[in-house]
Amino acid sequence: METAIKTSTIKDKLIFEFETSKLFLFGDTQIRDQAMESFYKQGIPTRNHEEYKYTPISSILKGEFDLSTSKNCNDEQIEPLKFLKEAYNVIIENGIFVEGLSNLENLPKGVTICSLVNAATSNSAVFEKHYAQYADIKTDPFIALNTAMTKDGVFIHIAKNVIIEKPIHIIHIATAFENTIIHPRNLIVIDENAQVKIVESYQTVDSKAKIFSNALTEIVVDNHAIVEHYKIQDENACLPERKELGYLMNTTQVIQNKQSVFSTHTFTLSGALVRNNLTIVLDDEHIESHLNGLYITTGNQVVDNHTVVDHRKPNCNSNELYKGIIDGKSTATFNGKIFVRKDAQKTNAFQSNKNILLSEDGTINTKPQLEIYADDVKCSHGTSTGKLDQEKIFYLQARGIGLTNAKKLLMHAFASEVVNTVKIEALRDYIEGKIAKTFE
Repeated sequence: METAIKTSTIKDKLIFEFETSKLFLFGDTQIRDQAMESFYKQGIPTRNHEEYKYTPISSILKGEFDLSTSKNCNDEQIEPLKFLKEAYNVIIENGIFVEGLSNLENLPKGVTICSLVNAATSNSAVFEKHYAQYADIKTDPFIALNTAMTKDGVFIHIAKNVIIEKPIHIIHIATAFENTIIHPRNLIVIDENAQVKIVESYQTVDSKAKIFSNALTEIVVDNHAIVEHYKIQDENACLPERKELGYLMNTTQVIQNKQSVFSTHTFTLSGALVRNNLTIVLDDEHIESHLNGLYITTGNQVVDNHTVVDHRKPNCNSNELYKGIIDGKSTATFNGKIFVRKDAQKTNAFQSNKNILLSEDGTINTKPQLEIYADDVKCSHGTSTGKLDQEKIFYLQARGIGLTNAKKLLMHAFASEVVNTVKIEALRDYIEGKIAKTFE
């Protein structure tokens, strides 16, 4: 069976692969058929597509790509990636759940963690109710492609009233000998009054090939539930000598119900190209949402953050803060949209994007947006871009601090506003260590 694809015929090749393998894929074939049809209609976006004008996807998908999802990692390679010692670790290699390398012993009662394949074949009522119900295949070609082509991933269900103290760490590993496209997928359902901390990390391990990861996570937060969600995107964590490794398309779709609290934190520390599509729907009253992000770029990296906060009901609050440090010839983009629907009276929604440009060749594109259809709301958005404050550098130098260290201190202070939102101490220490090495 042919599995290599080229850009000029990528849609045809993907459909060929889909048609020859869909009988061996889990889940509803009708959903997959509709998703592939939607992908075929939308196609691979180019710079002519408004939503992807700063994300050179079509140029990345050149040459041949393999669609296989073989597993190559062992315990020795994975152990350094388990940087949270007190956590339930879930290993996803090339989109496939690897139970033998995960450590899920002694899970609390009411917690289910298994592969999507197992969830589908066991006729899980929760899985059937929520799978592929929130990320709309018609709104983005990569949502459609993932829905059609995903082979596995992880299903997490936290039952009603269950509170988990230890974080659940989903470790996404990309590894391949040939240029590869993979489609990891997660479904996370948190029932009423439950509480959980979810950490996702993305790394490329021992690979000289180009790996394009099209990842999709759907998160359901039920009434009164409290969820902390963290994403650590550090593609060259295992290969620090390769500063521009890994191509990540990351989509997260969140649906919140009454009086729930959801906080998400995205840290992009390396990767040749990282595109984050984050959508949060506040679908009931008295909901609280927090979005925090930090991206640090250098070389020729491209990092693109697109966020949507959709206020559909009254009396809800959302707060968004994204910060970027751009160096070299890298490009960063922030496009944040807030929708306040007609029925969403008494909404409080705030959005801020702040950036530091360290070089003349770096580029930042920032576009905060508000669409308000209600009349009794408090909403604001703002953006700022500048260089390091020379007066502050002079102040520090006047007190005996060298120029390089003065700049490091200012960058660390700039980043700390986002880093300090991390409530897991071990994770915060890990991020701070990574950032310190980046500043060196």
